Amino acid sequence: MTLILTTISPIFILLMLGYLAKHTGFLPADFWPYVEKASYYVLLPALLILNLSQAQIHWSETSLLVLGIILVPILAGLISWPFKALLNLNAADYTSFFQGGVRFSTYIGLAMSTVFPAPAPTLGALVLAVMIPVVNILCVLVFALLVQKQLKLDVLFKSLATNPLLVACVIGMILNILPWKLPVIVIDVFKQLGQMALPAGLLAVGAGLNLAALKGLHAPFFWSAALKLLVVPLLAVGVAFALGLDTVSSAILIIFAALPTAPSAYILARQLGGNAELMAGMITGQTLLALVSLPLVLSFLLH
Repeated sequence: MTLILTTISPIFILLMLGYLAKHTGFLPADFWPYVEKASYYVLLPALLILNLSQAQIHWSETSLLVLGIILVPILAGLISWPFKALLNLNAADYTSFFQGGVRFSTYIGLAMSTVFPAPAPTLGALVLAVMIPVVNILCVLVFALLVQKQLKLDVLFKSLATNPLLVACVIGMILNILPWKLPVIVIDVFKQLGQMALPAGLLAVGAGLNLAALKGLHAPFFWSAALKLLVVPLLAVGVAFALGLDTVSSAILIIFAALPTAPSAYILARQLGGNAELMAGMITGQTLLALVSLPLVLSFLLH
């Protein structure tokens, strides 16, 4: 229990510090978009490039994990589909419900992966390299089919090509395969930037929490939270067991499956015609509920 508390506590303390810093006026509201931009476009990409370029990845041993990473969001999306009819959701509401079920908070996931022994941090970066494109393709497809009523491949390609985390993962994997390594000075700079990524990202996520968006949330929010924080992790347990993953790979897959939905889901909902207000409530509510659910998941994995 002490290990669980020492793992979870710093993450949620940083989230709450970010929330308090913004909502008490200690740091003004117009400061935080710059933190988010720096984290999303510079700090976290630097961390991913560094981790993936230096990782000792044995593809013959991680191929089953990669399959699991692909299967979990696809299965989560399929499980969410009946709720469109059960909850009588319109297209805009369902796209938020869908994102609430398949997206994951990158910063919290990477922070939690450090509690497990090597190669857990490397596998965490590998999860991002595979799951980011899968999740983005699924979400853009749902918006295209239900809201825009047409599939525009250029929109899908633009969504992928302009995602800095995906671009960073691709660069990191290419550097990993190439026979030459990054110059020492570049590695040192990326290390310094990478060390800022998780604290800055968690503070920004906390600042983005919107408690007012929780007012009036009913069945869609509660079912999305149950799906994301309870059902999807159990689904990942089943996938890990079915694929025969080793202990560390199973733990990383389950941890990322158990994460609350990502703050970036709000941006996509606003840009592509989803219910952005419902999405904001889901992001805030799931993040707060994860304060309870993630320690339970860690307790399961560490015993």
